Amino acid sequence: MLILAGDVGGTTTRLAYFEADAAGLTVLAHGQYKSAAHGSLAEMLRHFSLQHGIAAERACLGIAGPIIEGRVRTPNLPWTIDSADLAHTLGLSQVRLINDLEANTYGIAALKQDDLFTLNPGTPNPDGTIAVVSAGTGLGESLAYWDGGTHRPLPSEAGHADFAPRNDLEAELLLYLQAKHGRVSYERVLSGPGLHDIYRFLRDRRYYDEQPAVAEAMGGQDPPAVITGAALKGSCPMCVKAVDMFIGVYGAEAGNAALRFLAIGGVYLGGGIAPKILDLLKGATFMVAFTAKGRLSPLVQSIPVHVILNEETALLGAGRAAFYAP
Repeated sequence: MLILAGDVGGTTTRLAYFEADAAGLTVLAHGQYKSAAHGSLAEMLRHFSLQHGIAAERACLGIAGPIIEGRVRTPNLPWTIDSADLAHTLGLSQVRLINDLEANTYGIAALKQDDLFTLNPGTPNPDGTIAVVSAGTGLGESLAYWDGGTHRPLPSEAGHADFAPRNDLEAELLLYLQAKHGRVSYERVLSGPGLHDIYRFLRDRRYYDEQPAVAEAMGGQDPPAVITGAALKGSCPMCVKAVDMFIGVYGAEAGNAALRFLAIGGVYLGGGIAPKILDLLKGATFMVAFTAKGRLSPLVQSIPVHVILNEETALLGAGRAAFYAP
């Protein structure tokens, strides 16, 4: 079966044609695009289709945003995407749209051991519910239940739930972000823009002096990348603290997902940020926050935690979702 699959993110969109069968997916063609450089997803798909001249039998796209009746207004792009419009563009009877985290979750079954880094081995339960918490341009969360033969993902917008500070510094951060954004969700903290806001909070509240070299680098480069790079080098105390606060909140919210979904099958960290700060995630901050759940701490300590290293996971998941579609 010929499948067109896509992973549509706020920063990057990945597209692929797959030959799919029960044994798995074989890549026939692959493309990667800067999302904001295109006026619409239909324009991008039209270009990709004409470039490769492959006639797909099915198509599935994982998209950052809530899919309601085959339609989504992307929160991090000025696009309204309609499945019927895309089907017309591609000459198909239908195009399946799923949440990007749903696609990411479908893709886990296609990963190899080398595609994961384990932060906590826990006590694996292969038949248990799994959770995915992915920080990148935004924050996505998903879960998948075991149906007796495979894990079946369910979409979620839990990343937009209210941010809950755990200590005085995070409470001060909440007030700072409320003054800027009004309502503060976890995505306002656990995302690239959120990391930049944590840095600005520490700077504006004068917890640290800003290093001129870091400020200058931010003028010409992506600020979250500058912050994480300096934190990994240990060259900027404010960057180190910003990333440490980010990791603490990430661990706490991943632990919340473990409890909300009773994810005894494991928690997976997706998105673009976790692999980039892996050396810092290996420290104590993340797992201490993940397991600090009071009376249920022993339960959370038993749950495996893995970092997804394969950036194509959601693309593979969209391909699998198309193949297994009813």
